[in-house]
Amino acid sequence: MQFKEIIGQSEVKQRLINSVTENRVSHAQLFLGPEGSGALALAVAYAQYLSCEDKQPVDSCGVCASCRKYQKLMHPDLHFSYPFFAKHKDDNALTFIEQWREAFISNPYLNLDTWRGYLDAENKQANINIAECHQIIKKLSFKPFESAYKILILWLPEYLDKEGNALLKVIEEPQPYTLFLLVAQNQDQILNTILSRTQLVKVPCLNFEDIKTEMISHHHQTETAAAEIAYLSNGNMTEALAMLQQDGKSYHTLFVQWLRLCVGNKGLEVLSFVEQAAKMGRENQKNFIRYGISFLRECCLLRAGAERIVKLPESEMETARKMSAVINMPMAQAVISELEKAHYHIERNANPKILFLDVSLQIIKILHLKIVPQGNHYIPN
Repeated sequence: MQFKEIIGQSEVKQRLINSVTENRVSHAQLFLGPEGSGALALAVAYAQYLSCEDKQPVDSCGVCASCRKYQKLMHPDLHFSYPFFAKHKDDNALTFIEQWREAFISNPYLNLDTWRGYLDAENKQANINIAECHQIIKKLSFKPFESAYKILILWLPEYLDKEGNALLKVIEEPQPYTLFLLVAQNQDQILNTILSRTQLVKVPCLNFEDIKTEMISHHHQTETAAAEIAYLSNGNMTEALAMLQQDGKSYHTLFVQWLRLCVGNKGLEVLSFVEQAAKMGRENQKNFIRYGISFLRECCLLRAGAERIVKLPESEMETARKMSAVINMPMAQAVISELEKAHYHIERNANPKILFLDVSLQIIKILHLKIVPQGNHYIPN
């Protein structure tokens, strides 16, 4: 993988390239970024750049023997470790290497749920077991075979339990020209003994424009659809790609219609909406609720006079302006709270008819009857 194939993250890419050109490559690095930020892809691109036989100023060449092997994840000096669902105590990452290559090449922004789909996971818990730790020590005890560096990329070290302490010596005192690249999402879940031995590379979530541009240029979405996906994904490319698999419909019209029915307390029409929403399917329901939460937050920004940071398409902006004039901050906060609870229950397979009817009644109480829950988390009039 080359840096140019990774969406956004220009500052991180430049820092990684500078570390190579200035000969400041740390032997143990932690790529820390939220899901969908591209931290794993960056680690692979960085490894490829380090091993490239004809490094360019801003990227690996992509055509040398080393780069061609990296593109297939088959370089003899590139090793991977990752959580897996062991069937036998001797299973290690090499047992599942073919599935890993297929999963990463298909989607460099994969998450654990995507990875689970490539394996016969059943009800097992993912982990990195002691057999894998011993395998890592064995792999890293050899000298590089072809390139200048032998590199191990360990994805999600959060799944290393106390067995991870077996790796401390190889992380702290590795063989010459051996690199240990960890790719994590949650710093708090990593063993402190490992964390203290690594150099941190922070990878931020992607910005709105990067995801929107990617959706338009590589996934053939309209500007409106791309903006909605970028908006809903909240910087998570994994979520954005998952949304492409859902119905390509706009949630804006349906959500605004729902609010208007609730404001007008139109009971029969609300029941009709509930029937429609119940048939949308769980993922579409979650995306619809998430859109509603995001839209109301933008309305709050408009009401607070922060229009310059609102990221709504112009067609939706006009509706948001009208809505922000009608719904005050406590009302918006209360409705958002109800929608967040609804999203939580949808994820846990709540009955959609009962759920949407209950949320509709709560929104009617807030917007029509103007009964807003009191508490210090609501902004007073």
